[in-house]
Amino acid sequence: MAAPGEALTPSSYITHHLTNLSTDKLGLASEGSFWAVHIDSLFFSVLTGLAFLWVFRSVAKKASSGVPGKLQCFVEMVVEFVDTNVKDTFHGRNPLVAPLALTIFCWVLLMNIMDLVPIDFIPYAAASVGIPYMKVVPSADVNITMAMALGVFALMIYYSIKVKGLSGFAKELALHPFNHPVMIPFNLLLEVVSLLAKPISLGMRLFGNMFAGEVVFILIAALMPWWAQWLGSVPWAIFHILVITIQAFVFMMLTIVYLSQAHEDNH
Repeated sequence: MAAPGEALTPSSYITHHLTNLSTDKLGLASEGSFWAVHIDSLFFSVLTGLAFLWVFRSVAKKASSGVPGKLQCFVEMVVEFVDTNVKDTFHGRNPLVAPLALTIFCWVLLMNIMDLVPIDFIPYAAASVGIPYMKVVPSADVNITMAMALGVFALMIYYSIKVKGLSGFAKELALHPFNHPVMIPFNLLLEVVSLLAKPISLGMRLFGNMFAGEVVFILIAALMPWWAQWLGSVPWAIFHILVITIQAFVFMMLTIVYLSQAHEDNH
């Protein structure tokens, strides 16, 4: 909210709720600067990451071989679920992949769950202390999703070169799918575009789905009176739980698949 008690038209309400608290809005960077930092997205992404680490560390410290508590059972189910998917999909040997997949699934899921917080709850509280803008769903910010996707892309390149060697990686780009010197330019064009499409599709898919879900919540809040908003927001929230979980699962699975491809030494 721009300020407590300030009336907003539906159009300005939607625009306001889709605006990040960034350094250029606070006068710390030039307006529209490429280097403007989205403070709210960074804050809530770090907050959800710390929440994930705290919960899992607490469960690990208190883990019992006897009758486990409900939280321990839940954490063990999540770990087993991720471990099963890694074993079924990743065919190389790398102790990093399973912990990475677990971190990605839980972290993305927690960031997505922020979309279920009532749309005005945190922004109104922020406005009461003088914070003009506040977006609470980090995965609805393309900067966050693309940063995660680029991190996965960096690991893909690193392990491709580590497993296949620099020459092997270059040959994979230049001599596939047509193993003939004449076709090297065509192969390079095809393979480089395919390689770059992986992080772009990985980050944009998550962003697009979560941004669309956030827009629906904002539209419901903007176009319906406050006493009737639950008629639209509750059914959408129930359906959106499925979207939230699927998007975290898809991001995790694609990460595993891409790293599995990076470990395949095809001669």
